[in-house]
Amino acid sequence: MDTIFALSSGSPPAAIAVMRISGPRAGEVLATLAGGRPEARKASYRSLHVPRGTLLDRALVLWFPGPSTATGEDLAELHLHGGRAVVAAVEAALAGMPGLRKALRGEFTRRAFANGRIDLAEAEGLADLLAAETELQRRSAIAMAEGAFSRQVEDWRVRVLQAAALVESALDFSDEDDVAELPAAFRQDLAALADELATWLERPRAETLREGFRVVLAGPPNAGKSTLFNALVEDEAAITSPIAGTTRDVLVRAVAIDGVPFAFLDTAGLHEGSDDAIEAIGIARARAALDKADVVLWLGPSGEGPIGAWEIAARADLPDVTAKPAARHRLSARTGEGMDALRRDLIATARSALPVPGEAALSARQHDLLREAGSGLRAAVRENDPLLVAEGLRQARAALDRLVGRSTTEDMLDTLFGRFCIGK
Repeated sequence: MDTIFALSSGSPPAAIAVMRISGPRAGEVLATLAGGRPEARKASYRSLHVPRGTLLDRALVLWFPGPSTATGEDLAELHLHGGRAVVAAVEAALAGMPGLRKALRGEFTRRAFANGRIDLAEAEGLADLLAAETELQRRSAIAMAEGAFSRQVEDWRVRVLQAAALVESALDFSDEDDVAELPAAFRQDLAALADELATWLERPRAETLREGFRVVLAGPPNAGKSTLFNALVEDEAAITSPIAGTTRDVLVRAVAIDGVPFAFLDTAGLHEGSDDAIEAIGIARARAALDKADVVLWLGPSGEGPIGAWEIAARADLPDVTAKPAARHRLSARTGEGMDALRRDLIATARSALPVPGEAALSARQHDLLREAGSGLRAAVRENDPLLVAEGLRQARAALDRLVGRSTTEDMLDTLFGRFCIGK
């Protein structure tokens, strides 16, 4: 196997640049550059030289012999001065050594997975942690990366294996005409396990947490949508004008309010019979955005918005605005009147739809596999033939195995680890 290297800290220039080296030649590389390997897991100040003797840098070096390392392999770290020229010189020296190459995206983490240091669910949590931009995203990703979901899956898997062993025992100790009876509580226990999985399936999904709670602003042309949009995102992201039809496309802006991730969408004014081809496309996109919204803020006439939309009485500072007696919020984006109340309402609503802080949230892949495992358990509960019961349990176990990567495909792994940066 190749020994790989990559910068695992931020792009230079920086105060410190951490170069990570992993693989069977990591110790030899460290000895060559630093004049010997330091004591394991203790930082040592060394002068780094290329084999011909040129000084590269004076740096802290660390040596981590495998398999008890982040990747499960021999691992070395060079804590360099973080200038571009220093980093480039060290990378060139490493690339010139036989058996070394620059790491691919996510390759360090992929080796950790391949060597059993982490499972697939933990790797997915780590990918989400690297992408986290809000407190809710961070806490959910840490729960997954630290193995909260993996431990739960292992508990389910053990219980499925125990049930399968009972079925196999009943089949093994039966004669051709009489299959031994399963324990009285067997089906009850399986049904309880299926109910546990169903409870997890009802949890808010990771996609909403990752992409943000989608709030779509909708209404007829010149209803004040863009002005409200700019006020919510606290930026002049949308062009505002008294001329109707200024917004022609869907504008999306991701922001965090009080640690909650939102995606606000400003849309083209909705009306029938437009002769403008570009405007018609914008209206079609606006209607498609409504279908995917978590909440629609309707700035049009009362009762004309989508079912469940929040009625918003915008432009409350203008005397000639048509009243909306049943409005959920009365506000003015220009003066700020009512904006704090709207934000508080949105935050409370989003929090009820997002995962509980610190609770692992399921991705689409994990949700589908957990549902498949639940289907296998339900089938096992329904069946009377022990062979069919065993098949349902096999289906459940296989789905749980795929959840944590006991069985998986290279394409799926390529997609996952492609989300990581080069040095992770």
